[in-house]
Amino acid sequence: MRGTLTLTWILMVCLSQVAVQSQYYSESLPYDPRPVKVTNLYFFLHETLRGKNPTVVMVAEANNTSNDNYSSVPFGTLYAIDDPLKIGPGDNSEVIGNALGLGILSGKNSTTVVMYLDFGFTAGKFKGSSISIFSRNPLIKTERELSVVGGRGEFRMAEGYARLKNYFFDGTTVIIEYNVTVIHY
Repeated sequence: MRGTLTLTWILMVCLSQVAVQSQYYSESLPYDPRPVKVTNLYFFLHETLRGKNPTVVMVAEANNTSNDNYSSVPFGTLYAIDDPLKIGPGDNSEVIGNALGLGILSGKNSTTVVMYLDFGFTAGKFKGSSISIFSRNPLIKTERELSVVGGRGEFRMAEGYARLKNYFFDGTTVIIEYNVTVIHY
């Protein structure tokens, strides 16, 4: 017992002599902001709800035995989204990117979806860049506004807003007009 106690004491003395060099931060530098840019984007999101190639699919549905929210889709339903972005509303319009993300039906007594979407641009001036939208989206309103909360590439550190307007809906296809103002560096 005495040998173990002596060994423990020696080990503690040795470990106390070891210098620990760890830190969770680097040197702070002064912030030198670049000039702010404002970019206006105008495009159409094309969404297919049913058929051979849907761009929105249900991932999970809440275990809700009573659907008392008077909706055909119950509260708590989660969707995965991969919608093409086009320069026009027509089927043959040029594809300029896609919107990837999630939407959850989060309004108990309404058709409000909380959405996270990353709009990645694959063509044109902003090819390789994206903007991120995270906001409440009241689907039954014809016109609505969502928040731009970030971006990458040309839109690094972006903020702004997106004004949406329902352009077309026939039960299978949804086309939404996006007019986006992005503030970035």
